[in-house]
Amino acid sequence: SSGINAEWPLRPGEIYTFPTDDETVAEVNKDMNEMMPFAVVGSREDVKVGETTVRGREYPWGVVEIENEQHCDFVKLREMLIRTNMEDLREVTHRKHYELYRRGKLKQMGITDDGAHPVSLQETYEQKRAEHLEELQRIENEMRQNFVNKVREKDLELKRNEKELAAKYEGLRKENNEEKKRLDEERKKLDDDLAALKKKREDLERANAEHANGQNTKSKKK
Repeated sequence: SSGINAEWPLRPGEIYTFPTDDETVAEVNKDMNEMMPFAVVGSREDVKVGETTVRGREYPWGVVEIENEQHCDFVKLREMLIRTNMEDLREVTHRKHYELYRRGKLKQMGITDDGAHPVSLQETYEQKRAEHLEELQRIENEMRQNFVNKVREKDLELKRNEKELAAKYEGLRKENNEEKKRLDEERKKLDDDLAALKKKREDLERANAEHANGQNTKSKKK
């Protein structure tokens, strides 16, 4: 204990001391401060010591009973923290440790608190949270609008492509109809030419047959 007390000032940090400004606990706190630091052993196990079961820690060389003040200072620490100085611990925690935590958190948020005009960490958190949610909502709306714009542009592009395809289809249909009409006209002309040629051939064959019959008739009369 004395060695630790001699070494502690050389290390960063601070040792909590029990308050002595309250007359009701001043004497016992002064005595306990002189006994610090406490040598504490903790355990959640039950150990058999003779015929008695105690809460302690078992080692090869023996048993340390955590509630035996001749073995460790667990009972003293429990009494001082829970029964004697609980309110002071709460006050120090709120006034000092929480205040350091609060200022550190505010500093991380970019807010300086000089102590003259304390800034509520809860209110600042709620404000930052609201700003963050508002920014998220803005980004979401922007992304949604960008998506709608892209869908609209894609829809217009598809409609343009559809219109172009319809125009091409109509052009090809007209070309096909005109080509079909032209082929029909050529086929009709060809049919007409073939019919005329066939008629001429039949007329020629008939004329040749009549001429041959005339020649045969003259031969028989002679």
